[in-house]
Amino acid sequence: MKKIILFLLFFTSLYSDAKVYIGSNYGYNYEKFDDDTNAESSTEIAKIKIAYGDRESYAIEFSLDYINNQSNIFSDNDSEKYGMNVEFVKAFDFDIYVNPFFKAGFGAGFLDIDRELQKKLNYGTLNLGLGMFIPINEHFDFELGYDYKSISYESIDTIVDEVRFSSNANTIYFGFNVRF
Repeated sequence: MKKIILFLLFFTSLYSDAKVYIGSNYGYNYEKFDDDTNAESSTEIAKIKIAYGDRESYAIEFSLDYINNQSNIFSDNDSEKYGMNVEFVKAFDFDIYVNPFFKAGFGAGFLDIDRELQKKLNYGTLNLGLGMFIPINEHFDFELGYDYKSISYESIDTIVDEVRFSSNANTIYFGFNVRF
C-alpha cells in the first residue's frame, strides 16, 4: 500500500510541474531505396505528437505518422503508411528568437500493400533530425525541421525467394505546438 501511495505522489508531482505539449507537423517526404532497382517515392506526410519536456532543454516525443503513399514499389497498389515514433529531443536556448534542436529515436510501422501472400508490410526505423522551435508566446510555437529515417522493411515472399528492402527517407516539415 505504501508503494502505491508513493508512486501516486511521485506521479502527481511530475504532472504538477509537467511541461506537456502536443503538436502537428506537415511536410514533404522523399524516400530512396538502397537496392539495385533505383526505386524512390515522394509524397506528403502528416504527424501528430504528444511530448513531455521543455523547448529550451530536453523532451521526449511520441508521434504518429501518416503517409498517403501512392507508389508501386512493393505491389501494384501500395497505399497508406502508418508509423509510431519515440524520439529524444535536445533543444538549446541561445537567447535568440529561435531555439535550435536535434533529436534521435526509433520507430515502427506498417504499409498497406496488395500482394497475393501479403496485405501489410511492417518496418522499423532509426530516426535523426534537427530544426528549430520558433516561440510565439509561452504556450504556442512553430516548428521548422528536417528528419532523416533509415528504414528496414520485413521480407517480401515472392514464392521463389524472400526479398528484403531498406531505404532512406528525408522529410522537411513545418509544425505547430501547443504547450501546457
